[in-house]
Amino acid sequence: MKPVNRTKTELWKSDIQQSVDFFNQWFLNHAPLAFRETRLSTTEHVQHAFEVTRHLSRWDADVLMHHPEILPTLRMVTCPPLARDRLTGLAGLEAGKLVKKLEGKNPVIQRKTKDLSEYAAVILGIIKRLIDHDIFPWLNEKRDCTSEESYRAATIIADRLCSAVANPIIRNSQEKRQLETIQTWLEKRDYRLVTSQEISGIDTMPEKSFCFRYNLSAGTGGHSVNIPIDVVVMRKKNQRTKHPLLIEAKSAGDFTNVNKRRKEEAQKITQLRATYGDEIQFILFLCGYFDSGYLGYEAAEGIDWVWEHRLSDLEKFGL
Repeated sequence: MKPVNRTKTELWKSDIQQSVDFFNQWFLNHAPLAFRETRLSTTEHVQHAFEVTRHLSRWDADVLMHHPEILPTLRMVTCPPLARDRLTGLAGLEAGKLVKKLEGKNPVIQRKTKDLSEYAAVILGIIKRLIDHDIFPWLNEKRDCTSEESYRAATIIADRLCSAVANPIIRNSQEKRQLETIQTWLEKRDYRLVTSQEISGIDTMPEKSFCFRYNLSAGTGGHSVNIPIDVVVMRKKNQRTKHPLLIEAKSAGDFTNVNKRRKEEAQKITQLRATYGDEIQFILFLCGYFDSGYLGYEAAEGIDWVWEHRLSDLEKFGL
């Protein structure tokens, strides 16, 4: 299939500017809402932490071990707020390992031991030493806090938590929107959404169907890895290739970080071609700040792309 955008260098400058404008407009219109929604849910998490610690008046090792989910909140009650790595460094090697365990994907402590309790006490000792008393006046005055003070403090801590993960919040919201954009475009052309459980392999997908977030097995030299693919689209059977089109949605809010991850796409296409042959098509769906350096690198690897501000280019990939 002929290249669509990767060889049209004369269009790159204009497309980059249009893509930046497209992203900025989306950011101004929608990013504040995404941030506010996250802050609202985060405030609820903070209030939960306040409840189990009785507004920070009772927070010992047992509380932390029974409620490991409160540790991210507790890191934000200090002055200055503590990043996870900073707390890990201050806590020392063994207690630092407990910090990572408590903030893992499944923060459940199955069996408490004397050592774990001691490490938890070390972690809490550091946080208590650095607590931001200006936010929690009731602690200095040794009294119960009012409902207004509790809500005000929870909002401040929630803002700190959201600020620490602002970029992931925006990135996740943008990715969700990009996938919805692709879905709407495909469904208007009578493509049908299927789940990964419905298909036994990408080449067995029904024609004119698509799937989100599919883990595709690929590799070289006897080593197989699962490559996450954002969108897999099986075209009509009369296309020249039996393989579906693989799409990776990418967005960026600045030019600084995009080049750091460009090697990942090159590695993916190398593994995919080694497994499925040169016919496999892996393209990027771009929105935001992608400069000519990034585009040139991807083009050199034979990777093509579609700009979100020009969705019609998807048709040129046989869709």
